[in-house]
Amino acid sequence: MDISSQMLLFVKVVERGSISAAARAEGQTPSAVSKQVGLLEDQVRQRLLNRTQKGVIPTPEGHEFYAKCKALAEKFADAEAHIQSLDGSPRGKLKIASSVAFGKSQLVPVLPKFLKAYPDVSVELDLTDRGIDIEAESFDAAICFAEQRKMPDIVVRKLMQSHRILCAAPAYLQHAGQPKSFADLAQHNCLRIAGSHERNEWIWHSDADSAIFEAKGNFEGNSTDVVFHATLAGLGIARLPSYLVAAKLQSAELIRVLPDYSQQNAEIAVLFADKRNLAPRIRVFVDFLVEEFRSGPELCRAEA
Repeated sequence: MDISSQMLLFVKVVERGSISAAARAEGQTPSAVSKQVGLLEDQVRQRLLNRTQKGVIPTPEGHEFYAKCKALAEKFADAEAHIQSLDGSPRGKLKIASSVAFGKSQLVPVLPKFLKAYPDVSVELDLTDRGIDIEAESFDAAICFAEQRKMPDIVVRKLMQSHRILCAAPAYLQHAGQPKSFADLAQHNCLRIAGSHERNEWIWHSDADSAIFEAKGNFEGNSTDVVFHATLAGLGIARLPSYLVAAKLQSAELIRVLPDYSQQNAEIAVLFADKRNLAPRIRVFVDFLVEEFRSGPELCRAEA
């Protein structure tokens, strides 16, 4: 492996946070990756990484060297994307990030259709509810709420308008009763999203007035997907995206609470970096998603 390849591998190790994770991503053994990083450190005559029980952390010199290597990796990725775009055929690996709930309930079920249409494309999917820096983490695209957009140089394509609605399992409502008004929610076990004050503020708007209710209860989960499954289990009332609960409402596994309540400010979108030579695999993936989810559940459908 030449030094440029070692530099690219070093970037992977830093971004993945461990030798083992980088080895899995590159299809190599941890010992082979560790050896190459060691050879790179010998070449530059500096210790670049501190090894810990949890993984690796760049040294101060490693941080500076990573910035230079990252620039090289980006140039390589741009060159690769340009070459791939010459014949217009989508091919190569798509590195995609998606929120956990949307990825499990909506994205994964449509991937077989996409991969059948583009057999030369493969997908690496990272399900996470944390904030994603698309370019810094080398993602081709990320699917999340459009409100999570942080950087100006990111293109946003809307997939659907997801209403946030209140629902609960029949078993919970049988013993706790149906709330008759927004104020009645204070007497109920309301399920929370951990670490997010904003997402636990349920807002009621009507022609006459508005109100804010802070969800309080004996359970909180670190993702919408966890809260969804807790709701199905009968733990309480939750505010959940309509795309996630549409099928469960139809099957009566969940019951809509306060049917007049709906927050409609949650646009789900696919985000990708604004690059002049967008790789065909990214372009066809984005177009596929937009087309696929325009015909999604009625409550979620995006405007044409």
